[in-house]
Amino acid sequence: MGAEQRLRAAAGLYHSLLRIYEEGRESIPEYPYPFESDVEICLVDDSCKSPIERFWNGNTMIYVLQKARPNEESDSMEESKTDAFDLLPKENSGPVPLSVRRAKQLISLFTMVQNPHMIHLKLGEVVTLPPLWIRCDGSDPEHTYWLGAEPLKAGNKITGINLYMVTCDGPTADKTCFANLEELKMQHKIMHHSSVVTTKGFAQYELIRAAAIEDVIVESESNISVDIAWNTVDKILETPPLISAATLNIALEPGDPRSPVYQLYRELQFLLALAESLKTGVIKRPEPLETESAVELVQEFLADLKRKLDGYCVSGSKDGMEKIKCDTEAVDSLIKSIFSEQGDLDFAEQLWCKMKCVSSYQELIACFTLILESLERGEIQPWIHHGSSSLLSKLIQQSYHGKMEAVSLTGITPIEMLLEIGLDKMKRDYVNFFIGQELATLTYLDYFISTSVDLQEQVHRVQKLHHMLEIMVSCVVLLKFKHENLFPLTQICMKYYKENPVDEKHVFQLPISSALVKKFYQDNHPEVWKVDISSGHGPKEVKTTWQVSTNPPVEHMTSNNTGLFSDSTVNASAEERMYFITVVKCSQVHF
Repeated sequence: MGAEQRLRAAAGLYHSLLRIYEEGRESIPEYPYPFESDVEICLVDDSCKSPIERFWNGNTMIYVLQKARPNEESDSMEESKTDAFDLLPKENSGPVPLSVRRAKQLISLFTMVQNPHMIHLKLGEVVTLPPLWIRCDGSDPEHTYWLGAEPLKAGNKITGINLYMVTCDGPTADKTCFANLEELKMQHKIMHHSSVVTTKGFAQYELIRAAAIEDVIVESESNISVDIAWNTVDKILETPPLISAATLNIALEPGDPRSPVYQLYRELQFLLALAESLKTGVIKRPEPLETESAVELVQEFLADLKRKLDGYCVSGSKDGMEKIKCDTEAVDSLIKSIFSEQGDLDFAEQLWCKMKCVSSYQELIACFTLILESLERGEIQPWIHHGSSSLLSKLIQQSYHGKMEAVSLTGITPIEMLLEIGLDKMKRDYVNFFIGQELATLTYLDYFISTSVDLQEQVHRVQKLHHMLEIMVSCVVLLKFKHENLFPLTQICMKYYKENPVDEKHVFQLPISSALVKKFYQDNHPEVWKVDISSGHGPKEVKTTWQVSTNPPVEHMTSNNTGLFSDSTVNASAEERMYFITVVKCSQVHF
């Protein structure tokens, strides 16, 4: 590249980056911008998962440069937008890295345009741009997979630039490939002309696998891990001290058949199916919870009330108690200490226990026809909880006075009636747990059990309650958490779910003492272990990072080498744990 051509390329890059930055301050672009013929530029902020968060945690806004994807319909902008801004890889479609040589050219151009002394570029007053990171293909001898550049400022003046290089090797189980900490520290001192360095350690351990109790929970999409950070590292792969700061990460997907609350999860699935039926008018439900006919169960239930209760329902009937015991059979001794068996199911809640196996719209109508006829004839005067706003509860209250309004069991009315009593029953289950365990007050739970919103929204809020319940139960079963740990975790979960929709993949984080989970990590291998070696202070601070991880630290490594990395950790024994080795080096250029 000649000098004139280089200057034009630098100016072109600056104006492209500046335009993207100015537009991004209003809203992050939905698709990449092309630069020259081979590069695309993405602007990323904290609303998107950063592809470099594993080894850099600076500005919230960065540029990511990668190789432009071929566009089969170059004239169609819509085609270029489709999935183009996907910074994380998908099967057969992921970010494509540039050659290391091309990435170094772009870093050099970026450094030029951020240097305020390069007045011959005629850029006017140079704007400080966000850091720039470039995906590389690892084709050089060092296996470089990222190059980065971060402008340094003193006040409003650009004084220099931090240059980053991320290299990666592996996976390997050969510990002789691992660095020596003292050698790393010496290399850092020589490179940065420093006499004093500090070290900080970080380790991440998977707890859900280490804590599995008789296969109570399978992993599925769930993951419970702990991040531990500490000062002063003495050796590579050392176990974190017990006084270290730790953060528990919980991503738990409900629905494991071996979960102690699986029966409640199945009830929730039927509730969700009913909510969907309100839109379609057709009951499409999961596999029935019971094999018996709902009509037969309701007939037996009503006959029992007529025969044994002399016209009224005493709380805690035999059927109701048996049902609850059946629902909690899967709860092991640990969970039984949390759940108290409800002996005060009202008529509507017991009815839900009978009707949750209903399999068709016709069966639903038949059940409610039996119930309404019994109420109209005064054959039963069942007891219901105070405060229920369901249509069935109102009809029952009216029946006490011998006069009921006519209800037409047509359209979506029967579905709404069953959905309402199901919501009441399940809300009470969750409230009993959170209040009974002193994890929340009724006032704090009001958002989740409010009837002032429509039925669809009520179902979504009950879904949130169930997700939180599964998280608490998993922490008790797997990690033996007590109230002092469950209470702050509950508050974190509830605060999140008061502000966000249902997200079963969300990672909830709880600060804890590392000693709380020491038995789950002290004798286990970390998923990630790294040491940061630092010198200097403030803007003059420079850092070298050495890291091992069981998963590829760079997304575009996997997309280019799927055969090499497949099953690298799954089949490895604990003694042969396979690790990727990553090194991040930083150097400073002062203008």
